Amino acid sequence: MFIYLFEFIGTALLILIGNGVVANLVLKETKGPDTGWTGISLAWGIAVFIGVYVSADVSSAHLNPAVTLALATAGKFSWGLVPGYMLAQILGAMMGNFMVWLSYKKHYDATEDQGAILATFCTGPAIRSPFWNFVTEAIGTFTLVFGVFFIAGGSFGGEAISLGSLDALPVALLVMGIGFGIGGPTGYAINPARDFGPRLLHSILPIKGKGNSDWGYAWIPIVAPLFGAFVAALAYLALSI
Repeated sequence: MFIYLFEFIGTALLILIGNGVVANLVLKETKGPDTGWTGISLAWGIAVFIGVYVSADVSSAHLNPAVTLALATAGKFSWGLVPGYMLAQILGAMMGNFMVWLSYKKHYDATEDQGAILATFCTGPAIRSPFWNFVTEAIGTFTLVFGVFFIAGGSFGGEAISLGSLDALPVALLVMGIGFGIGGPTGYAINPARDFGPRLLHSILPIKGKGNSDWGYAWIPIVAPLFGAFVAALAYLALSI
């Protein structure tokens, strides 16, 4: 059970810091309205660093269903643990965003922009184009997962690989690079739990004038990262032949 608990904790910390900086940027009357995209990308890198560092030595710090799927597909992780990991990640993401809401409660009350409120929970495209949004998310997640295979000490063979606390910085830098490089079109979810859990929370929380949760777009940051991760696993396996 400890492995699931630490997946929950690591994912909660990831979302608390990552979406916390978004809230600081877009909600009314905060002290961080000038954070900008640079601040967002840096903060998500730091969020990954903290989440991975805290949980890596217990759960290997997947913190992302796409990573879990890819490692299982490549034979580096037990399929029997996959459902529990994914559930822990989704619940952890919800808890992390719940703490963001608690921290910024008065600023949510002061914010009337429905899009700004939603942005503190989940991602949305800069230009809505489902096919190209899907492509962007798939490429971003492929980049993340393919990098993780090697950062985590992956070698070609059947043995398991896992992230340790010393891998926290390179994974954080990888996520930061994805944010700076290709994060602009979709907000780079690259993690189904990161988007689905908080979006579900947005639909539940009693936030005045919050608007809808844009479930019509929600399938993209869920399916595209899983697809990109699966392709990354196949590429990794192909290289091992």
